[in-house]
Amino acid sequence: GHIPCGLICHPDKEHVLYPLGCTVVIQDLDSKKQTFLHGHTNNVSCVVVSRNGVYVASGQVTFMGFKADIILWDFQRKELLARLSLHKGKIEGLAFSPNSLYLVSLGGQDDGSVVVWHVGKREAVCGSPASARSAGSATVVVCSSCRDEMFVTAGNGTIRVWELDLANRKIRPTECQTGQLRRVITGVKMADDDNYFYVGTSSGDVLKVNTNNKLMTDYGPQKEKFSSGVTALLLLKTGDLIVGTGGGIVALCKGSNYKVKKKIQVQGAVTSLTCRGQGHQFFVGTNECQIYRINYAAFKEELIAACHNEAVQDIVFPLGTSNLFATCSKNDIRVWHTPENRELLRIITPNVTCHAIEFMRDGKSIISAWNDGKIRAFTPETGRLMYVINHAHSLGVTAIAATSDCKRIISGGGEGQMRVWEIGERTHKLGEVLKEHVSAVSCIKIKKNDRECVTASLDGTCIIWDIVRFIRKQMILANTLFKCVCYHPEEYQIITSGTDRRIGYWEVFDGSAIREVEGSVSGSVNGMDITSDGAYFVTGGDDHLVKLWDYNEGAVTHVGVGHSGNIARLKICPGNKYIVSVSADGAILLWKYP
Repeated sequence: GHIPCGLICHPDKEHVLYPLGCTVVIQDLDSKKQTFLHGHTNNVSCVVVSRNGVYVASGQVTFMGFKADIILWDFQRKELLARLSLHKGKIEGLAFSPNSLYLVSLGGQDDGSVVVWHVGKREAVCGSPASARSAGSATVVVCSSCRDEMFVTAGNGTIRVWELDLANRKIRPTECQTGQLRRVITGVKMADDDNYFYVGTSSGDVLKVNTNNKLMTDYGPQKEKFSSGVTALLLLKTGDLIVGTGGGIVALCKGSNYKVKKKIQVQGAVTSLTCRGQGHQFFVGTNECQIYRINYAAFKEELIAACHNEAVQDIVFPLGTSNLFATCSKNDIRVWHTPENRELLRIITPNVTCHAIEFMRDGKSIISAWNDGKIRAFTPETGRLMYVINHAHSLGVTAIAATSDCKRIISGGGEGQMRVWEIGERTHKLGEVLKEHVSAVSCIKIKKNDRECVTASLDGTCIIWDIVRFIRKQMILANTLFKCVCYHPEEYQIITSGTDRRIGYWEVFDGSAIREVEGSVSGSVNGMDITSDGAYFVTGGDDHLVKLWDYNEGAVTHVGVGHSGNIARLKICPGNKYIVSVSADGAILLWKYP
């Protein structure tokens, strides 16, 4: 949701496209079926569709000084046609010419050049610095509506109309005069007849510029400017404008005097506005990862997709059902319905991050661990707050687990303490404090009989506790920060993993190592889960791959490629239908269990 103009409705009126991390998602509007365009090596920074719907182009960011690729895709076959690389650092904007002859690309701040590519030959025609030395950097590029040889770039204090001279392989700019106004341009929309174009600014007004004499003809609204700036523009066939603002307002304005006729409020700053067909319906994308559908006649918003807009920290299934699962992130916990992939419930606690969640065995509450040191419990149907345990840990609660009789909660904190809480009908009190770890507790698993538990910590130890007598039974030491631990279902072995990328098998009885296997080639292993029969387990981590392992062989049987952020946690659903993994780029991915 953070990418300007990232949400695009395809000209066939049946699909929408949007970037997610390193992939571009194509989603069917009716069946909700998704296909993915994989090929970028880093986050996608812009995406654009040609007017005839044949081509899709997407640009990415990369590390300083390296080439950033533009990828040209075939929409129908969903395959990569060409990699175009000239720009360095970042691709700021892309635009197809009206007949899909050329693709114009704009490099980021460290690159500062504009390049015209020939789509048929898949090669660069010519390039030039995007803005004058005295002006700021250009951030927006738009092609003409009728002529392939003309396009507009705009940015911080600069608006330029360019002409392509194909015979001499040159592009020639003309500065547009805006008189006394100094503006930072955030969006440009070209009229259908090419005579003028509209420009949205961060000051909250809209300028109208004549394409022929390159002069600003008028601007507005003069008095009531849009708060937080104009962040997206849409030009309708009637000559009216739809304006999206940083304050989350979508407004319908008259094209002549910019008076607001209708307006609605959405959640988050508007980053994309896109028409479906002739404009009887349009879609709004916001930076809080919400996608709305709006009918032009009624002008009422309808939320059609939503997700976390921060890193997702944890995922849990309730006991015995695969139809529901819950995820947590900064500010919120969300409960999802698996068959329809839709959000059922959102529990919002502003400005704090939820590190871990757990469904109670009886299904009556969701318990959650927060970085403000509180344990909060909510009802799973309505999201009502049931109780709060204040000051549960001094450096935030980092891990949580509940016994199967639902009478005790075991929590781990950032300071390394383990605390056992007695949960009654209306009371909750501290039962025991176990001080052994010297760094944050990352994972807690309890045995089925509620008499023993294992905790993994970032201090390089895993401890097996007796939680009836509250003493340490065994301690496992390794030169790693442990991130995750699992009991084998028969509970005589545990498997652990962490930042040394190795998966360790250990005896529960005496804590001795059975064997070690290499879990990943690069990056720590952050999450693991084991099937109910103990034959297979899954792992995920900083290498962005989901791996399915044979437990006895200690070998990878299947690999899932799809995440573009570090995987935080993953779970196999009860009944082995899906694997659900969550990552730092805010994505929740459902995998078919092989």
